[in-house]
Amino acid sequence: MDLATGAMKSLLPKLGELLKEEYKLQTSLEGDVEYLQRELQSMQAALRKVAEVPRDQLEEHDRLWAGDVRELSHDIEDILDSFLVGVEGSDDPSDGHDCFACLMALAEMFSLLKKGMARHDIGTAIKDIKNQVHEVASRDSRYRGRGGVPAAAPPPQKTVSIDPLLSVLYENQKIVGLDKARDEIIQKLFFKEDGDVSKQQLKVLSIVGFGGLGKTTLAKILYDALQEGFHCRAFVSVSRNPDMREVFKELFYELDEKEYDKLNVQHLGERQLIAKLREFLRTKRYLIVIDDIWDTNAWKLLSYVLNDNNCESRVITTTRNVDVSEACSSLDYDLIHKMEPLSEGDSQKLFYNRIFSSETRCPPELKQVSKDILHKCGGVPLAITTLASHLTSNQKVKPESQWYVLLNSIGRGLTKGDANVDEIKKILSFSYYDLPSHLKTCLLYLSIFPEDCIIDRGRLIRKWIAEGFIQGDNLFELGESYFNELINRSMIEPVYSDVGYMADGCRVHDMMRDLICDLSSEKKFVTLLDGDTPFNRRVRRVSLQIRMTKLAQRRVATTSMSQVRSFTISSPAIDQMLPLTRFQALRVLDLQGYDLRNSLHLKFWCIGNLLQLRYLGLRNTGIDEIPIEIGKLLFLQILDLRGVNTDELPADVVLLRNLLCLYLMGGACLPVGFRNLTSLEELSGHFSKERELEDLGYLNQLRVLSIFWPSRCSIWTILVLVKSLRKLSKLQSLEIKPLYSELVDNIDPLRLNWMPPPHIRRLVLGGWFQMLPTWISSASTPLLSYLKIKATEVRPEDIHVVGTLPALRYVELESSLRFARKEEQATERLMLSADAFPCARECHFKNVILVTGMFTPGAMPMVRHLEFGLRVSDIPIGGDLGIGVRSLPSLEQASIRLHGEKRSSERFSEAEAALRQTAHDHPNRPRIVIQNQV
Repeated sequence: MDLATGAMKSLLPKLGELLKEEYKLQTSLEGDVEYLQRELQSMQAALRKVAEVPRDQLEEHDRLWAGDVRELSHDIEDILDSFLVGVEGSDDPSDGHDCFACLMALAEMFSLLKKGMARHDIGTAIKDIKNQVHEVASRDSRYRGRGGVPAAAPPPQKTVSIDPLLSVLYENQKIVGLDKARDEIIQKLFFKEDGDVSKQQLKVLSIVGFGGLGKTTLAKILYDALQEGFHCRAFVSVSRNPDMREVFKELFYELDEKEYDKLNVQHLGERQLIAKLREFLRTKRYLIVIDDIWDTNAWKLLSYVLNDNNCESRVITTTRNVDVSEACSSLDYDLIHKMEPLSEGDSQKLFYNRIFSSETRCPPELKQVSKDILHKCGGVPLAITTLASHLTSNQKVKPESQWYVLLNSIGRGLTKGDANVDEIKKILSFSYYDLPSHLKTCLLYLSIFPEDCIIDRGRLIRKWIAEGFIQGDNLFELGESYFNELINRSMIEPVYSDVGYMADGCRVHDMMRDLICDLSSEKKFVTLLDGDTPFNRRVRRVSLQIRMTKLAQRRVATTSMSQVRSFTISSPAIDQMLPLTRFQALRVLDLQGYDLRNSLHLKFWCIGNLLQLRYLGLRNTGIDEIPIEIGKLLFLQILDLRGVNTDELPADVVLLRNLLCLYLMGGACLPVGFRNLTSLEELSGHFSKERELEDLGYLNQLRVLSIFWPSRCSIWTILVLVKSLRKLSKLQSLEIKPLYSELVDNIDPLRLNWMPPPHIRRLVLGGWFQMLPTWISSASTPLLSYLKIKATEVRPEDIHVVGTLPALRYVELESSLRFARKEEQATERLMLSADAFPCARECHFKNVILVTGMFTPGAMPMVRHLEFGLRVSDIPIGGDLGIGVRSLPSLEQASIRLHGEKRSSERFSEAEAALRQTAHDHPNRPRIVIQNQV
């Protein structure tokens, strides 16, 4: 059970901070702080062990003790933060230009007095904390049978149920929606074009997806379908925390029972088993299915057994982890099959077949509730079949009222004690309990977001940081790795705006979200303000996603919000926002999308009293003025003002020295002195004045910079920008966007006078260069993965250079249409090399005319979307098109703009027909979009 979701991770570093010289604690207090550090480190280690135990296996005493420690950690952190605010907040923020020396002296005396009071208060608080920690530790000892108290009798042995995964192996189920996947996998495993010697080699195909999607079922279908032509076969399961010796023994038994008995395998060790298995398989054509691999270490051991003996052997693996699937398939992405939820039609077919033995026999009165239940199942076969089983009893269909009871139950957390629903939860929870504690915390935090929403990646990571879930250096990179790991483990579903680039956000499957909300509520991690939530507890994080019932409003009115750390609101409940005066310890306030203009009760000027605030999200709130009190939020790390219609910010914003991210609307100007915000790592805003551009150069921690630029400005202004960019050695992402709709027309000095740092990863340059900068190359920008750039002239060698970028996944290269129309400027000489664009998924060559035969076999092996231009006169009629599109194995869509003929001409129609025939002949049957450019 995950009870390591308290404040331990962020609390321990803060205790270390107290021991620094600048806080000048008394010697006796330093000893108390060191004692607390040792005790809490021991408690944290114990919590980590408790966190690995599933809740149905956790002793009641451990659950209560861990809950006490979690609450204690929050209380201690609240006290320490109050002290830090008292000390840091009393520092004089003056920059030394105030001419009133006497007032400054008085302010300094007042600051020293506040610090002295804060140190006296923390001394009293630390002694009280020490007593509380001692009490929690001693209570744990007292009730564990120590100190002469007899130990409690061991709990009775629990009934062991059959592993639900085994049902797909031994039950006679009607398989729905997997025929296409079966045929595709068989095609990949066995059928290649004549002359391809690789078909003789060992092939390993991996099926990946989260629990319940039917990976094991599909693997079993393939195992049953591939019975002919193999010397031996085996189907073994690895599962979580496997005993690999037992796995090898089972594998040997499945492959050949007689050989297993003859060699007396029972007495062999792991290394001996590997050697015997390798020898046994050395000359055999084998089919092995290895089900439910959880980590790459288990696969590494299994791979030692698999002889590549050129006998056309095949191995199929299933896993929930993308990293494991890539390791299994040796990075041959064509041999990774990602499981998808069932379609609406297949879901209905599976559901009705299970209940009514036919998809056409559902009574009219049950059709709508069936549709609603299936929507909650989200195409997960395990969920569909389990819930369908629940709706039949003794081969009789339950009454309509029971269907609605089930619908309401699964909508709020897979609870209510139903055994079938508990089976679904158990399957989904397997992946949850396999997570390390920090990822459990990050995953449970997703319960603050409403159902079915797309969760923005950046917004989520920034909130993780503000909540203190991420500790250490390079917070944003750590946050991205956490996000990616949750995707790899199939806990969240990635959402892309650009094919195959970095996921912009994620969705949480309905069934997984129900589990997350259930666990989060049980652990008192997030409180949802709805009619069902009890409030007889300390509330730490609040999410208002739906309009509160009157009962919930009464409960909220009598519940203390003084210890609430974060508050998130969603649009359906915008008129029920709680007054800011009710919060004192708030760290995260996310009002994104909430219209503040009609919220007179909010009293937004009170924002200055939220001294603990780390995250303030005001994006698209409709306000047109930022209160000057914002300058008091000295611990603020994230300030999102996109969509806030203001021309300037309060001058005191420059006092926010802990600010990591600042996002502004296009027209908002930063105040004088923003060069002092030296902690900034991400910044977006309007910069056109030379003073603003000079200040940019002082922000040497910037990793992400987005500039809204006027369509016309002087060359001198551009050169000032270049001078500042040269100082930003940590820059990883640069975007220059037009402030209004007009294109920026004169950023060519960037080409001549700037060299991006070698770790640049993203470039979006919305202005025109004369030609492609020479610093775009595999040597200068080896990590560049996203490129959008405009050049008046795009030459064949430019495309060749871009194609050598080893990490490039998305490219949009645009030429001037005037240049493209010159007949002699078509890329006549371009022939892509066999290793061009090795990682690219999406390539857009706008107003760039290519020629036939340019796509050499081996080039663009991963490209899924492709856009380019062709001259109608270059397309042969009635013969092979010859542009090499057939050699692009991953192509899914091609957008082609035809030049030189009107769409109404016969020649254009013939060219279009030839292109469509080429797409039809491609193995993927890619979608083709043809446009006309005369």
